[in-house]
Amino acid sequence: MHMAPASVNLATLVLDFDSTFTKVEALDVLAEQLFSSDPARLTDLKSIKELTDLAMSGEIGFGEALQRRISILKPSRADIEALAEALKAQVSASIARNRKVFEENPGKIRIISGGFHEFIDPVVAEFGIKPEHVLANRLIFDEAGVATGVDQDNPLSKDGGKIVALRSWADLTGAIVMVGDGWTDYEVFQGGAADRFYAFTENVSREKVVAATTASEATQVVASFDEVLHNEGYEGRYSFPRSRMKMLLLENVHPVAIQHFRDEGYDVSTLKGALDEEALIEAIQGVHVLGIRSKTNVTRKVLDAADKLMAIGAFCIGTNQIDLKAASEKGVAVFNAPYSNTRSVVEMVMGLTVILTRNIYDKSIQMHTGKWDKSATGAHEVRNKTLGIIGYGAIGSQLSVLAEAFGMRVIYYDVAEKLTLGNARRYRTMDAVLAEADVLSLHVDGRAENKNIFGKAQFAKMKDGALFINLSRGHIVDIEALAEAVRTKKIYGAAVDVFPEEPRTNDDPFESALMGLPNVILTPHIGGSTEEAQEAIGEFASERLLNFISRGDTTFSVNMPNVQLSEVEGRHRFLHIHQNVPGVMAAINNVIAKYNLNILAQHLKTNEQLGYVIVDVDRGYSREALDELKAVTGTLKFRSLV
Repeated sequence: MHMAPASVNLATLVLDFDSTFTKVEALDVLAEQLFSSDPARLTDLKSIKELTDLAMSGEIGFGEALQRRISILKPSRADIEALAEALKAQVSASIARNRKVFEENPGKIRIISGGFHEFIDPVVAEFGIKPEHVLANRLIFDEAGVATGVDQDNPLSKDGGKIVALRSWADLTGAIVMVGDGWTDYEVFQGGAADRFYAFTENVSREKVVAATTASEATQVVASFDEVLHNEGYEGRYSFPRSRMKMLLLENVHPVAIQHFRDEGYDVSTLKGALDEEALIEAIQGVHVLGIRSKTNVTRKVLDAADKLMAIGAFCIGTNQIDLKAASEKGVAVFNAPYSNTRSVVEMVMGLTVILTRNIYDKSIQMHTGKWDKSATGAHEVRNKTLGIIGYGAIGSQLSVLAEAFGMRVIYYDVAEKLTLGNARRYRTMDAVLAEADVLSLHVDGRAENKNIFGKAQFAKMKDGALFINLSRGHIVDIEALAEAVRTKKIYGAAVDVFPEEPRTNDDPFESALMGLPNVILTPHIGGSTEEAQEAIGEFASERLLNFISRGDTTFSVNMPNVQLSEVEGRHRFLHIHQNVPGVMAAINNVIAKYNLNILAQHLKTNEQLGYVIVDVDRGYSREALDELKAVTGTLKFRSLV
């Protein structure tokens, strides 16, 4: 976004301090510090908070509440200094991430507060705000250095004082915009001292203030400072306010991911279960980022209906539930978490191998019915047995290491050449592995051509009495053929965690031909469902999505050309996703040259379908330049980042 020269035409932003510039009410923090070591004063602490809430909501006069709070607190100068240090760590997230805007626009962003210069000035000074650009109260100290009251000559010590105080600034340029969370902040606009008002709800939402704000075209509720900067034409760190970017996370995505997105200021909605196609089409309207797990299918029809979608995060290993070709055609980046649950799946395979080899599962069922069957018949050690692995990727290779630690011999088959770990041996055909494996574990991907790759013919080639384990994909195994192999004792035992058809929610019924068969363990797709794995997936996938949104990094994207990028520092970046056709790069560079932008860095990577261009230039680009870049033939998605 283009910034007016020297900020002259930009509005002057006047920010409240408590619960706006900072996340907290300063006097509440001071009360907690003073009373934390004195349980007898907990009643005083409660009184301070009640006075704060009453004043901020306009229920009692601000001046009265201020004087009463100071008379209860009686802080020393040292207490105030400690408070200032504490508040430096409590700056609102959206304020902190836009520090550069304060530094680049001196005098255009100011503070007005019913708080006190003594602790406000040191905090805002770190953002380049000078004391003369702060209007606040001043404390009166006695000879012992203890605050006994408030300077009553300061208009901010009285009701309506912000209106009077603000008018004392004679050097304001542009429109005056008040930003705050409390009723006294709204009164600045209501009293005619500000042209516009933003009710700031990032930290607290006050019902009376929000209700009043929605009644005027000159007032607006905002969830972050990003929105204020965007609306007022300032050049913030992010060209589009994070709080306006909607994220929809389905299927109980781990809370760590939700928290990461919210910490960065994004609007996050969550749903516990999966959605069918029609429900997802309705839910995805206006959504910029979609997060799913394995049960939600993102079809071409869904992608056609997605009007704002930029990225999809699969909070799982596979992406076969997403139409990747359609996503690429729409310029929608898709990310997954291919390694995060590896250990959890591998441990479960080894556990199931031991349970099946020892026939523990059936003996446990008998015990629950009161039958005691202490017998070694049919129970074996896994040591010296041969484990056959079909698919030697991240999980298969780690499984081979753990199996060897159990004393097993490991053989594997993979269609691609892989680095063999430990003493495992690669066989050239799957049939060769089937012929020797005492235990067979499948770890192939979910591509459509893998459907029913394991059926009646493959079971027939396995050793009599072998064990069969599938924790990879449900559609790769013919379940009827497996059931028949178990009934005929060709397969001594099986463990299946994934199925061709799975219930959409925990409330839906489950049916399978494997139900009720001896020595067959059925689990509800929980191979990666450990708290550790789900947290790791949440961390990994959310980080990939955040890196893409904030700087255009496509590392680990499954459908976009992979480009790893640094943070946007001291430059202006735009991202251009287009069809991989000739002439696009030349057209982009022609626009850059036309508007006299100096290229600091330029990246182009392509795959069969897409071209991805990232350009860093030395200064802000005009709206006209952005419009022309968006209009380049073949453009699928365009974004500017600062």
